[in-house]
Amino acid sequence: MLECLDVLNETLIERGEEPVAFDHDCREGICGSCGFLINGVAQGPERATTVCQLTMRHFKDGQELVIEPWRAAAFPLIKDLIVNRRSFDHIIEAGGYISVSTGQAPDGNAILVGKDAADRAMDAAVCIGCGACVAACPNGSAALFTGAKIAHLGILPQGKPERDRRALDMVVQMNAESFGNCTNIGECSGVCPKAIALGVIATMNRDYLRASWKKRDDMETTIITPAGGSSMGSTLKLDHKPAR
Repeated sequence: MLECLDVLNETLIERGEEPVAFDHDCREGICGSCGFLINGVAQGPERATTVCQLTMRHFKDGQELVIEPWRAAAFPLIKDLIVNRRSFDHIIEAGGYISVSTGQAPDGNAILVGKDAADRAMDAAVCIGCGACVAACPNGSAALFTGAKIAHLGILPQGKPERDRRALDMVVQMNAESFGNCTNIGECSGVCPKAIALGVIATMNRDYLRASWKKRDDMETTIITPAGGSSMGSTLKLDHKPAR
């Protein structure tokens, strides 16, 4: 597919016209740079495939293809097929990492990881951050992306010490961006080029709820009262305190 765009751009340049701008890098379905809608389907009609891995054999002879950029409020358009996905970077910066002491690398077998945990973590870690899940979601939600980033670290023993803080910070940052709410429609998983399952969203919700309960004494709840009440237009901040 991208090679077709290359040919198109060469033709446009020869005519003295401006080429079509689109993101790309590895062209091996790994980096997550490329991605757009083909006939309204994020990453095209082929299951678990990025657009750079699509060939014209996946389409009928003479078929008309309509190519559009990601349509999401959190991904503002830059030019042609290029959108700004910096909101994903903000979510990762909020907690998509583990803190380790610097120095000599630890032995690979120093921390034992069970086969089931390793498989579950790897299934989530394959997320390439392409943004197809957001573009396909009717709500423009980033729950699948954020859930994958939270799950693949929280499942492993190296990520457990910061599991609660990570879930809180990343979900808060996700909500601070222009993403919508998840209503479990499943379009995100259906178009994901790495076929990430909806289970990572359940893991994210579970981690967030558990972390919120543990940290409830340190958190403030903001309640905005409706107009017309005794506290018209006011904002009440309630400090959670343990019951006596």
